[in-house]
Amino acid sequence: MKKVQLGQSDLHVTPICLGTMTFGQQVSEEGAHAILGRSLAAGINFIDTAEMYAVPATADTCGLTETYIGNWFAKNPGARHKLVLATKVAGPSRSMPWVREGAGMTAQDILTSCEGSLRRLQTDVIDLYQIHWPERHVMALGFHYFEPSKDKSATSIHEQLEALAQLVKVGKVRHIGLSNETPYGVHEFVRLAEQHGLPRVATVQNPYTLVNRVVDNGLDETCHRLNVSLLAYSPLGFGLLTGKYDETGFEGPGAPDGRVSRYESVRKQRWSRPEALAAARRYNQLARDHGMTPTEMALAFCYHRWNVTSTIIGVTSVAQLDEDLAAWSVQLSPEVLKAIDQIRWEIRDPAL
Repeated sequence: MKKVQLGQSDLHVTPICLGTMTFGQQVSEEGAHAILGRSLAAGINFIDTAEMYAVPATADTCGLTETYIGNWFAKNPGARHKLVLATKVAGPSRSMPWVREGAGMTAQDILTSCEGSLRRLQTDVIDLYQIHWPERHVMALGFHYFEPSKDKSATSIHEQLEALAQLVKVGKVRHIGLSNETPYGVHEFVRLAEQHGLPRVATVQNPYTLVNRVVDNGLDETCHRLNVSLLAYSPLGFGLLTGKYDETGFEGPGAPDGRVSRYESVRKQRWSRPEALAAARRYNQLARDHGMTPTEMALAFCYHRWNVTSTIIGVTSVAQLDEDLAAWSVQLSPEVLKAIDQIRWEIRDPAL
């Protein structure tokens, strides 16, 4: 794979990124280390994690994913320098008081969280440090609308940038990014950075998948014109687009093991809406009709989309990793792409 540049930064990464939020819940430390080793051997130089991982988030597993990765670095001298390492500072606690004491996200929270991530990851520097979700109340993570009455923002974007600038200045962070952001948020972070000589965001990490293409409703143009790279997460829609739930649904006799079927908390989220499963079934059948597995079509759609710089894949085994990497060779025909757009026209984005 030819490496791609992240925004205006000097980071060059593979167009496939290894996501790690399964490490610590669905994946043991031994399994995580096997996946990390196989990914690096396959040529992937980009891994993404977060201080609040594993997912589903619990007090017991908060920070565990970073710990697994840090232990792997310690066992594999030289591996850290071969990788672009991305992690995230959590936004407001969102009913997760174990993430931090306060309800918001202050400048000091950013600095303190970074120190914790560096310690758990057993590294001196984070290549890409991202704000996991906005400090503002926005239409993201299952919220359908922006509601001003719910916006209790206390730390301005300027203050957040100044805190991140401190980390860049002392060499603890190389570049910064955003996640679960809106076009307004990306514009403001870039505008204020350029106006005040602060670090410019290189990336925005948002969901981009056949059952959630909200990015195509304006964020795509924002990223293109401002040269901010899109990191697409959940390309398989929490497993819906693998086809494994097509016959059984998420619960009941014969339901396969997976993130949605295993965890009740996930079944309460956007990925398990009946409309999302109905949409996934249509996309999965389209793939089969054209001689592909659902996984191949869903990943190929993201891998080769013009507005996606790198696609974040999450796996629970080396076998799944190999399957996802093999999908890189799949190219979708104009006929298939037209059929995908037709389905979206009819059902829009049910996993919004």
